[in-house]
Amino acid sequence: MNDYLAGLTTEAVNPDTLMIDECTTEEMIQLMNQQDALVPAAIAEEIPQIAKAVDILHHRLSNGGRMFYIGAGTSGRLGVLDASECPPTFGTDPSLVQGHIAGGDIALRTAVEGCEDDADGGIALIESIGVTDKDVLVGISASGSANFVIAALAKAKELGAATIGVCNNKGSKFEPIVDVCISPVVGPEVISGSTRLKAGTAQKLVLNMLTTCTMVKLGKTYNNLMVDLKASNIKLVDRSIRIIMNTTGVEASTAAETLEKASMNCKLAIMMIKTGLEAQEAERALNANGGHLKQAIASLV
Repeated sequence: MNDYLAGLTTEAVNPDTLMIDECTTEEMIQLMNQQDALVPAAIAEEIPQIAKAVDILHHRLSNGGRMFYIGAGTSGRLGVLDASECPPTFGTDPSLVQGHIAGGDIALRTAVEGCEDDADGGIALIESIGVTDKDVLVGISASGSANFVIAALAKAKELGAATIGVCNNKGSKFEPIVDVCISPVVGPEVISGSTRLKAGTAQKLVLNMLTTCTMVKLGKTYNNLMVDLKASNIKLVDRSIRIIMNTTGVEASTAAETLEKASMNCKLAIMMIKTGLEAQEAERALNANGGHLKQAIASLV
């Protein structure tokens, strides 16, 4: 028996759900809901560590670095999910925030047995994606013991990258090798060891915070609006028009017309309306202010 694994909170038996197989359907759902309600408090305990991680990400990404999520199983899938939402939400290049999973993309849909134990595979991944001393690697593992992730973190650190660990146990194997370790302890799972449940929920909340807060600090929002979204479908074009109307007070027709003039760039359209500049001049002003819309507007008022 592995003493490390046996001592993990995420591997413990939950006394509150011992009789779940004797519950009615509604009772089962109530049990799960009660357990899920414990997650936000566990996240709150980690806010100082999450803030440190966001500041590291903001600094690195502001200076030409990239963000890489590395995980196995559920943890890997959550990293890929969060990374894949950054381009449509914040208008980022797909290379800026990347998600990678042990076993490769096939592991997104199909369990690939044993790949989380492949330390050599973790090292090979870091080498293949070209991690440098400008980048940040975020390793995700509920147990904090997946060798694939540990080896990837160690290799990235060796290359000078900043390293962040996200796990669900204190005293994990992540702690000695990362710059910041975020460890929301959510307690034993409803079904013992099934870390796609509370642990996975906690991980998703943390990853949402890492990318969202970093992108806000990078100027990807105006107030709480996603002004850098890519208007790539009907819903997002409509959302862009509503954002322009909300921030400038213009009618829908003016918003739509200006969005067209701005080559479907919502942020640029707002800049044009707020300042009266044509697209090219407005874009120059935005670029001069690092893409921060409020700052760019203030610089011209």
